[in-house]
Amino acid sequence: MVLFKTFKYEYWPWWLFYLPVLPYWVYLSLKNRSFAYFSVANPGIHLGGFFGESKSEILSLIDKEYLPKSISVRENSDFTFVKNGLLHEGINYPIISKPDIGERGNDVCKINSEKVLIHYHSKSHFNYIIQEFIEYDLEFGVLYSRLPNSEKGEVSSVTLKEFLTVTGNGKSSIFELMKQSTRARFQIDRLKKEMGDEIKRIPVNNERVLLEPIGNHCRGTRFINFNHIINDDLNNAFDKISLPIKGFYYGRFDLKAKTIGDFQQGNFIKIMELNGASSEPGHIYDSSFTLFKAYKDLLYHWKRLADISAINIKNGLKPVSFGVIVKTYLKFVVLRK
Repeated sequence: MVLFKTFKYEYWPWWLFYLPVLPYWVYLSLKNRSFAYFSVANPGIHLGGFFGESKSEILSLIDKEYLPKSISVRENSDFTFVKNGLLHEGINYPIISKPDIGERGNDVCKINSEKVLIHYHSKSHFNYIIQEFIEYDLEFGVLYSRLPNSEKGEVSSVTLKEFLTVTGNGKSSIFELMKQSTRARFQIDRLKKEMGDEIKRIPVNNERVLLEPIGNHCRGTRFINFNHIINDDLNNAFDKISLPIKGFYYGRFDLKAKTIGDFQQGNFIKIMELNGASSEPGHIYDSSFTLFKAYKDLLYHWKRLADISAINIKNGLKPVSFGVIVKTYLKFVVLRK
């Protein structure tokens, strides 16, 4: 497995993947006279959405038409508050619980019962969000951006998320099927703990077993380049969604949709998250991509982010000091581990 990961950059540590292109970020920083230029890319979001932003605050900026039902739960809240909140909003199990401030899918769980939610609540030493679980078949990551002096933006990255599954043969257990799957093998240690005895079950022939319902790359989800579906309708749909979001110019929507046609029209979609300046174009992790192509597309998005920031700086916004960025990263990524 180590050798496989060595030649597949989608499995590299983030710092190793970004190291070769670090000089380009330095160049953009010098050009914008700030190593934290990106902190003004989205003035309506804390630090532009680099790290440490509240997911619930960002979602509150989006038209409710596009959002799943949800409640926000503060750390140390009585569970009665949670239970009453679910009843008030009409949220039924299963649900998704996630930290209000969090990265890379940490502590995100699909919860099927009140008993499991009570356990999650008792262990959560942080504010968190509960969202209804959206049953739509398709999940996408959509990177959208718009120059501050323009009324038209662009969708530059569409990633279809293929959840981690195995298919039964009527003979092998789920655990044995996972060992036969390259992508699933990397998740065995984690899923053995989460699935318990279920991992020993033998699925019937052709039964598809969903191993991970959370669409996060580090949890085994396959990212598929779907940029071929970008068209004028899709751009117009995300202009309609994004223009009313005050102070938002660059970021990735994580959403579910009923069909591709509905998605392109902006119909029947539900936005679970909106990420800001630190958003990656997820399509670059498609396993068919070369490293060169991935870097080419990544740098295009870095330049786009820098161009947006430059306009906002010219309009009078001031980036925070780079020290603030370092402290925020240490607080929410390093020290939280």
